[in-house]
This record gives sequence, structure tokens and C-alpha cells, in this order.
Amino acid sequence: MKTKQEKITLFNQLAATRLKWKKRNAYYYQTLERLMAFLVPAGRSVLELGCGTGELLVSMKPARGLGIDFSQSMVDIASKKFATTSMRFEVADAEEFIPDEQFDVIVLSDLLGECNDVWTLFSTISQYAQPHTRIITTCFNPIWEPVLKLGERIGLKMPQDHQNWLSLRDVENLLDLCNLEVIRSGRKMLFPWRIPLLSNFINRYIANLPFINNLGLINYTVAAIKCSSQRMPDATVSIIIPCRNEAGNIPTGIQRIPDMGTHTEIIYVDGNSNDGTVEAIGKIMEQYGSDRDIKLINQLPRGSEDGRDHGRMLKLGKGDAVRKGFEAASGDVLMILDADLTVMPEELPRFYHALTSGKAEFINGTRLVYPMEREAMRTLNKIANKLFALTFSWLLGQRIKDTLCGTKVLYRSDYHAIAQNREYFGDFDPFGDFDLLFGAAKLNLKIIDMPVHYAERVSGEIKIERFRHGLLLLKMSLFALFKLRFV
Repeated sequence: MKTKQEKITLFNQLAATRLKWKKRNAYYYQTLERLMAFLVPAGRSVLELGCGTGELLVSMKPARGLGIDFSQSMVDIASKKFATTSMRFEVADAEEFIPDEQFDVIVLSDLLGECNDVWTLFSTISQYAQPHTRIITTCFNPIWEPVLKLGERIGLKMPQDHQNWLSLRDVENLLDLCNLEVIRSGRKMLFPWRIPLLSNFINRYIANLPFINNLGLINYTVAAIKCSSQRMPDATVSIIIPCRNEAGNIPTGIQRIPDMGTHTEIIYVDGNSNDGTVEAIGKIMEQYGSDRDIKLINQLPRGSEDGRDHGRMLKLGKGDAVRKGFEAASGDVLMILDADLTVMPEELPRFYHALTSGKAEFINGTRLVYPMEREAMRTLNKIANKLFALTFSWLLGQRIKDTLCGTKVLYRSDYHAIAQNREYFGDFDPFGDFDLLFGAAKLNLKIIDMPVHYAERVSGEIKIERFRHGLLLLKMSLFALFKLRFV
């Protein structure tokens, strides 16, 4: 293995021909750019360690970009082509470099294989990464070692020094040793050569199938610093309660909802109820007006006839009510609580603690751990929930035990980021659960399940229509397949 100075000399020599090699292997580099475009939303601040001649950093369309490389020749080329007031390149050793500014994303693309000491690299990053920072790595899958070495010998691949051939498990272990944790990981690209139609079909569909995916050329991880101390111990809280024809649950609910953080705001979003729900909310606002911060907003304009003739969920859906509640909320932490009280309000502080102590950035309630009351969930619904949970765990790349539990908790700042990125999936989810889960996964937020006790409804009627809404869930699963896996 070469010394670091010998490596620098090698890459200075390769700088003049790097663009030729990238052109020869354009399909690989274009696929890498598409992967980064999926993992890194445009407009973020990005630090790329081992930036080479800068093309990958520029392709991520950062609002502010900094490229670091130990090769002066590489940096000179990148600076000449791409340097602007918001994009700059500097010579530095990634294993020792500590920036004097913060970044949303730190990218290490094909760098781990070249490092003298990956542990030192990760250890240095852990010193300056922030809780919101995402560290994205890519490296070659070790099973491709014979193929890539052959490519070098016959002149199809840029020559390189001896590589560190790291499996995904090796990378995850090194990250863990350096106080960094993996949020998601995977493999891409089964066929790295361009053959019209065939290459894209293989790499988009075949390469992303279970088991076959283990053969992918590119190993990638998305990681973040472990947060053992509280991120926001003095947060304010907004509890959003979508309600439609829940008059009998309103008085009990307000008595059971605990105060959390430095201030608790309770926002009822009424979906054109016709059973006295609005009047019941008005009464508790009068009764608790001096003690609790209670608000009421209407999902539809007052006087609207939409939904007046039935008790089921409005066509706009619960998701629309949640979004309107979130937009009206002022708290640092946003919580959803179903008005039917089947999830116990007394358990909300567990969600608050998990979020503000840094255990995760999106807390998803799960009803499938503790025993349920007899009529809380019908058998067919329970089976469907478990099947959808398995499906979405695979789609999202993070374990989700219960996709349809109404109780979800996240920071308001993260919700706004999800809302800004909503056009990627579109606005088609009437429940709201998948809009949030898809959005959180796309932004690489760490998702964790929080078990809750699930009780049977004591007042009002169920709004979900099993078969009609079940077909809609299948449709959304297929949609997510093409947006999250077959990309």
C-alpha cells in the first residue's frame, strides 16, 4: 500500500486524465449522480470530502458547496470549472479536515476505499457533524473486486492504489465505533455498462429486488451522529386533533391530554361535524380558557354542505386536516392524536421524550405490540396492518411496525422540510400517515416506533372503510415502490 504522499502524487498525475476516464465510464458516474440527487434534496449545504474534479458536488445543486481533496491538481481543475461565490474547492486531507462552518450533508463518494484510515476519517467527522447533518458514503461492493481489478488491467477503469474493500457491515461497524449511526443503507447498480434500454431496466428493476440487490456494485449508507444528550429539552408542543363527529370524546379527551414541554397548544381541526362536535369544543374552550391553550380551526369553510349527509371520512381526508393543523401550529414539536382516544393521550409524553432526547427525528406509534382491547381492531384489519408494515419497512429502508397508527410526532422544522419536498410524491394520501412516512424517509430522518396501548372506541363511529381504503393503500404501496425503490 502506498503512503499518503505517494497517493497524493498518484492522484495529481491522474487529474489530467480523470475526465477521460469519467467519460469512458459515464454510465457509472451518471448513476452515481442520480443516486445522490435522490438522497440529497437540492438547495442543501453540502461538504464533499474527496471531491476530485468537482462534477458530483455540482450535480447535487447545493445552495452552498465546499469540495475538499488532497490533490492540488484535482482542486485546481474543479476550481477553474465550477468555483463561484457559493461553490468553492480547497486542498486538505479529509482525515484531518475540520470545517469552520456547518453543513446539512457530508458526502464521501468512493473515498472510503482510498483512505489510509477509515476510523480516523469517521472519528474526525463526528467532531463537527451536527444532529441534523447527514453523512452519505458510497464505496464498491467487495464481491466486485475481481471484476474491477480486471477492468483496470485491460484499460476500462481508472488505475488506483490498493483499495479498502469494505462491506456494508464493515462501514456500519466503523460508523458505530465513531459515534455515528446508520439511518438507511443499500446497494445500487447491477450492470455498470450502457446498453440502451437493457441497462436501465436491469438497474432500475432487477437490481432493486430482494436478494438480487446484494449483488449491487455500489454500497451506500446514510448516517448521522448519535444524539445521547437532549436536542431540545425546553420545546413547546402543538397537539393536532383531527375530528369529525366525535362530540362524545371531546370532554374526556381534554381532561386526559397532559401538558408537555414549556407550553402545550391543543388544536382541534373539525371536518364539518354534524353531531355537536364544534359545540363541545366551544364549551371546553370556555371551561379551560384560562388554563389551557385550546384552538379550533375548520377543515372546510363554515356552512359547507360537504359531508353533512354522512359520518364517514371526508373526501379531503384526515391528511388534509392534519396538514391544516400543522400549518396553524406554533409549537416546536408537532403531535397527532386521534379524537377517538383509541390511543391513550396519557402516553404522549413518551413520544415527546423520545424526540427531544434525540432518540429519533420521527416517532411513529405502533399498536401491534401490546394486547388490544377486544373490539379495538378487527382481525382482517390487523392482518392487513402487519402486511403493510412489512411492505413499507422494505420500501422505506427503515423498520416500521404499524403504518396506520394515527399518532405520529416530529419537529415542526422537519415537517416544513417534508412539506417543501411534497411534490416528489404528490398530494394523494387522504390518511396523512404515508405522506409523513414517505416524506420522512425521503429526507433521511431517523424513524423509530413507539409502542402504544390501543383501546376500543367508546363513542362515535369508525371512519375507515376497510375495502375501499384498503385498495387505496395498495395503490399507494405501488406508487411508493416506483418512488422509493425503483428509482
